[in-house]
Amino acid sequence: MQSILNFESLLGHLADTPRRRVAVACPHDSHTVEAVEAALHEGFADFILFGKADIIKALPLMDKYAGRVDVVAIDDTDEAARAAVMAVRLGRADVLMKGMLNTDNLLRAVLNKEHGILPQGNVLTHITAAEIPGRDRLLFFTDAAVIPSPTLPQRVAMVEDIAGVCRAFGIDCPRIALIHCTEKTSPKFPLTLDYGQLKEMAAEGHFGHVIIDGPMDVKVACDPHAGALKGIVSPVDGRADALIMPDIESGNVFYKTLTGFVGALTAGMLVGTSAPVVLPSRGDSTRAKLCSLAMACLTATDR
Repeated sequence: MQSILNFESLLGHLADTPRRRVAVACPHDSHTVEAVEAALHEGFADFILFGKADIIKALPLMDKYAGRVDVVAIDDTDEAARAAVMAVRLGRADVLMKGMLNTDNLLRAVLNKEHGILPQGNVLTHITAAEIPGRDRLLFFTDAAVIPSPTLPQRVAMVEDIAGVCRAFGIDCPRIALIHCTEKTSPKFPLTLDYGQLKEMAAEGHFGHVIIDGPMDVKVACDPHAGALKGIVSPVDGRADALIMPDIESGNVFYKTLTGFVGALTAGMLVGTSAPVVLPSRGDSTRAKLCSLAMACLTATDR
């Protein structure tokens, strides 16, 4: 499989793969509906829509894509979230998507110990893919939305998950950079000691075929000239495919900087769950939501 370098290539790739089934909780807002209709048009997903039947059945897409959209009539928001999660849990859907409900409402259903979709021992984290102007391929990073200050076991899970996403995009040996403001491991920055252990685990083959190095700053990770100017020799060599952020603050600031000042198009999803969860922001464009759906459908596994 050739590497998928941008979102247009992702949509083209999905056109030749089996359609995934997406459970959407409360698709009552125009942006969610537009994303669902765009995915139906692109042909990579079918849908089960959980919510208010009078709103959903009045949508033009119901006639236009008859046979590819099922409706489960539920007026209560929390009940719709639980039902959508249960559809994924029972294997009736491959991907979960949030519509017009609070993130907390959906996550309560996702994380429910008895009926949720986070297997015991798994780590819930968020992975973003960014298409950045001037860059010749996608850049993946974690975590911008879920884990405030990752522990070492959480960082291990983050590396495992982002390496898996990279491989789904056709990157056989992901180059993963461990991000910080310094290039030196130091007790002054305890998380850099975690980075040292992650590199040892990588050398022992724990993460499969990957290249991992750090700590390093984002510029050294993504620009070969920056490392050369600093005299830094690294196997990542300024060509990182993925970044492990030190904490949620840096991850979120990086995300907002890319979208707010650089004009990057991003897609994102929650992983660690038994199926990908598309958790779009209210500010996301229809295109961003479509790309998040496509990313989730690409990485969803047969269960």
